[in-house]
Amino acid sequence: MSTDYTYLSNLSDLLPDIPADSILSRTFYTDDHVKVMLFGFAAGQELSEHTASQPAILHFLEGEAHLTLGDDTMDAGPGTWVHMPPQLSHSILAKTPVVMLLLLFKTDE
Repeated sequence: MSTDYTYLSNLSDLLPDIPADSILSRTFYTDDHVKVMLFGFAAGQELSEHTASQPAILHFLEGEAHLTLGDDTMDAGPGTWVHMPPQLSHSILAKTPVVMLLLLFKTDE
């Protein structure tokens, strides 16, 4: 029987308690096509404006955040899902403790 899959029963188990004034990240899966990371933000923590060289997906699992995508700003909460093309400037400010999944897609460039 083949076991060429990855099964995680609860992503939240991958992050310990998020210390105050911290952002934790954990890469828990990578292959030739995608790198998957789980982020935990304490309330008030921010990933300042930056870009990624690869297409990416943000999926907010827990908490409330302020999200900037290019020139647009919006709120993000549980269930918010964003696809970003390469080089899109973005930032995230956690209004409450936040857990977010990041998928970075590898390109052949």
